[in-house]
Amino acid sequence: MTNPETSLEPDEVVEEVDEVTADEAATEAPADEATGDEAVADDAAAPADAPGDVQVTELTEALQRERAQFANFRRRSAEEALQSVARGKQVLVEKLLPILDDLDRAREHGDLEEGPLRALSDKLGDVLTGENLVKFGEPGDVFDPEVHEAIQNEGSGDTPVLGQVYRAGYKLGDKVVRTAMVTVTDPA
Repeated sequence: MTNPETSLEPDEVVEEVDEVTADEAATEAPADEATGDEAVADDAAAPADAPGDVQVTELTEALQRERAQFANFRRRSAEEALQSVARGKQVLVEKLLPILDDLDRAREHGDLEEGPLRALSDKLGDVLTGENLVKFGEPGDVFDPEVHEAIQNEGSGDTPVLGQVYRAGYKLGDKVVRTAMVTVTDPA
């Protein structure tokens, strides 16, 4: 008992399937063409601002908003990264200030005239100067209450200047990291 459909060669089966598909396509084509003609008639009757044009405009505006938001996000992220770096530098410098004070006292006592401690002091000073750390508060400088902390006033107060400096002040760029602790006197 052989089935006539199974006795066909594979090429013959493919031809039969192709014929059925072609026949089905021929019977369905007139229905598609009718709907295609109706769609063309609908497009002709549509107003100038078709829903498709409105949707394209809305999507374009949404895309522009998203691009602007992304550009703002990138800008804010870059600014935050720079602020984080600056804050990290400030924290490190604040931790090094007691060491700088010790080196200043050693320099005043003549312990940094020569030797390895002088080399260390010079290298540390060069590194911190390279990072825009500036020392301020020398005797004779004009007193500025924004950057100087007066612990004693020995003058009349007309044109105050710094007398003795007990602790140097430091700026990191334009930002004051630590105020200078000073006495205030009249100019000589």
